[in-house]
Amino acid sequence: MASTAPDLVQKHRLSVTDYHRMGEAGILREDARVELIEGEVVNMSPIGSTHSGTLNRLVQVFQLAVRQTAIVSVQNPVVLGIYSEPQPDLALLHPREDFYTNSHPRPEDVLLLIEVCESSLRYDHEIKLPLYARHGIPEVWLVDVDQQRLSLFRTPLGDVYQDVISPAALGVISLERLPGTTVDLSRLFQPVF
Repeated sequence: MASTAPDLVQKHRLSVTDYHRMGEAGILREDARVELIEGEVVNMSPIGSTHSGTLNRLVQVFQLAVRQTAIVSVQNPVVLGIYSEPQPDLALLHPREDFYTNSHPRPEDVLLLIEVCESSLRYDHEIKLPLYARHGIPEVWLVDVDQQRLSLFRTPLGDVYQDVISPAALGVISLERLPGTTVDLSRLFQPVF
């Protein structure tokens, strides 16, 4: 069987170290909206007002719920192996005295990742969700702002999550990695007039 042209091309994947060196050298601007996914520098979708407002509500809900039992990190990098450094919208992290100033969090530091999806739902579902599962992120939430739907993904195995929950109505949700901690999402998608 003959090979097609794409089969003959080998891409050079950038490591997280290469990616940071590019930033230090000024190749990637500090304000560039990019992230490293499987060795490729990927443009991130622009953030619309619905996306940012939903994220702001989530941040407030989580900060009130977890207080000092976890760190609420917003749109900051998480290192996943040698070739990936995504920037999830919200990461709930194990507390650390340095607040992750000495190094970015790694999978073992993550309690929960949340992606708010306005124009990125397909990408987040097909690319980022399997990436998170492969690296053992215990729980991921996809917040679809267009459909006003929340999907919870738990129990990673390979590149899939074994448990998928899509509540019919939003209300109080228990945080699996913080027993006894709940968040009330009943007002997450309510319009403000």
